[in-house]
Amino acid sequence: MPRFEPWSAERAREIIARYRHLEGAALPILHALQETFGCVPEAAVSLVAEALNLSRAEIHGTATFYHDFRKEPPGRRVLKLCRAESCQAAGGDAPAARAEEMLGVEIGETTLDNRVTLEAVYCLGLCHSSPAAMLDKHVYGMLDEQKLDALVKEAQA
Repeated sequence: MPRFEPWSAERAREIIARYRHLEGAALPILHALQETFGCVPEAAVSLVAEALNLSRAEIHGTATFYHDFRKEPPGRRVLKLCRAESCQAAGGDAPAARAEEMLGVEIGETTLDNRVTLEAVYCLGLCHSSPAAMLDKHVYGMLDEQKLDALVKEAQA
């Protein structure tokens, strides 16, 4: 069974209709679209804008401002590395570079086999004098080289 539904304008309209009555409906709609399709497809931007009587630019701006929204569905696993200032000050550049090297992708990309998407996140709330990471929905603090290697291997499994 696929993790996400294939893009369907009709399905997107159903999702939009479910949330459009909410105050500040753009974010709940974008989250629901991404939960359904794995991303916020470009084709959805016009549909959301029209339904909320907003410009395409406003919806596009919202979808691109927030780091959690994607233009393409992610890989099977998502590895997020904290890139907030506190984690960078604690040596977070080295794990980021190591993960990119191990996976053969840069932050924001998905491996060719579609197994792992490597992403940045800007605070996981684990500022302990060492970097933090998240694999899918599990958070890991005090990230060292050994923990990072284990996370990357788990993500690739």
